Amino acid sequence: MPKTQSGKWSVGLIAVMPILLRIGMSFTDTLYESVSAGGTLFEDIIKRLVLALTMLSGIACGVSAFITGVLAIVKKKERSISVYLATFIGALFTLFLLGEFLFPH
Repeated sequence: MPKTQSGKWSVGLIAVMPILLRIGMSFTDTLYESVSAGGTLFEDIIKRLVLALTMLSGIACGVSAFITGVLAIVKKKERSISVYLATFIGALFTLFLLGEFLFPH
């Protein structure tokens, strides 16, 4: 178990991330099934506000888990395996997110 506060935050954020993403995915099938997507990202956020907020919150949790995990490991000398795992998952998620922005398809 993590000893430092930032290590605990990293593990907590990575635990919340898939929950928020799953809730957001369920909104696409239920709440917003009849709402068409917007032409731009901003229009889509306006049309499907609850969906966008849950998905963006999940993304923020993943990136924040990576950042707080790195800070816990480097600055606070955290040695918990759960913090290393949370940081690794956050890093993979951040790398995927960067790839989506740098190389859109």
